[in-house]
Amino acid sequence: MILPQFALGEPTGGNKEEIDTLNSQVAEKKKKVEEIQKAIDEYKSKIEKTRLQSVSLSNQMALLDNRITQVQLDIKATGLTLESIKLEIESLKLSIDDKQKVIARQKTLIAELIRNLYRENSKKYIEIMAAYDNFSDFYSRVEYLKKIENDLGNSAKTLRLEEEELQTKKNQADERKKTYESLNLELKEKIANLGEQVDFKQKLLVETQSSELRYKTLVSNLRTQYQQIEGDIAGIEKRVRQKLEEQQKNEQQKFDQNTENLAWPLASRRITAYFHDAGYPFRNIFEHSAIDLAAPQGSTVRAAASGYIARAKRCASASCYSYIMIIHSDGISTVYGHLSGLAVSEDQFVTRGDIIGKSGATPGTVGAGPFTTGPHLHFEVRKNGIPTDPLNYLN
Repeated sequence: MILPQFALGEPTGGNKEEIDTLNSQVAEKKKKVEEIQKAIDEYKSKIEKTRLQSVSLSNQMALLDNRITQVQLDIKATGLTLESIKLEIESLKLSIDDKQKVIARQKTLIAELIRNLYRENSKKYIEIMAAYDNFSDFYSRVEYLKKIENDLGNSAKTLRLEEEELQTKKNQADERKKTYESLNLELKEKIANLGEQVDFKQKLLVETQSSELRYKTLVSNLRTQYQQIEGDIAGIEKRVRQKLEEQQKNEQQKFDQNTENLAWPLASRRITAYFHDAGYPFRNIFEHSAIDLAAPQGSTVRAAASGYIARAKRCASASCYSYIMIIHSDGISTVYGHLSGLAVSEDQFVTRGDIIGKSGATPGTVGAGPFTTGPHLHFEVRKNGIPTDPLNYLN
């Protein structure tokens, strides 16, 4: 008697050779990304060394040139990573195809085993015994039935494992697709950022006319504007907190007590400049006391927690810096800068998640102010009036 043969594991042919080729290409691209990352780190080091030198137009130009080259390398690395992920997705598709073929074969074998078992079990043992001349042949037949049952059990178990692995590969493919889409969006933002850096460099050259004296005058004016903004924010916060202490707030206007867990003010969580960022283009003028969140011009800005609108600075020109400051409990306040539109007014109470305005910061647009190279939201968190890293508070 010939028993049905049960095949375990992957098919001997299939897409294995093509999958191996794709995986090899992925490894090669990842190696190139590592090499580019080393070059990026070198340019970061150059930027930091230049920053330690005295403030001058030539130094600022060197900083911008190094930063532009760094962004260009970053774009190249991101592009290679995207190609790598695309190859990984293709490899997973081929693996999924192989798994589906294995599962189809397993199901066919299970069906055959069940049919054989049904045929044998439908006969009575007395009929089977009568069909054999001796007990030895009968015993072999019984063992044959046991083997079919055993093969059926193994077949069902292996089929289950194959289906689980298939689902795992499908989940991996879905995750890589999401990563690809996210990274592709990030690449577009980096390309836009590169354009902003180049435009800023050209704008600076035009404004200074390559004159060190003009540059120092420009830096001095910018520092004065920054100090005025900082003075306004600090003074207003102090006065408003005193006012709130004197007044009993309406019970319906309860401050959010969970100020250690602020909500993100934008749907976007892509950070283009960090708190005290060493790569910040205006660091020679002032320390970056916030995080910058990438956002298209006019994106919806929401309150990070419940609080009282202490300042809602509206502007009518591009040189004016438009912002909102919200006072929260426990000495916490938040500032939302470069706004293109405001949806709240001073002395208004807002709750966590309420719409307070629209993001801006595109150079030359109303409310952008002088300290910007492209559209984003400037988001500050202050503790007792002192700027602190927002990432310590955002959930």
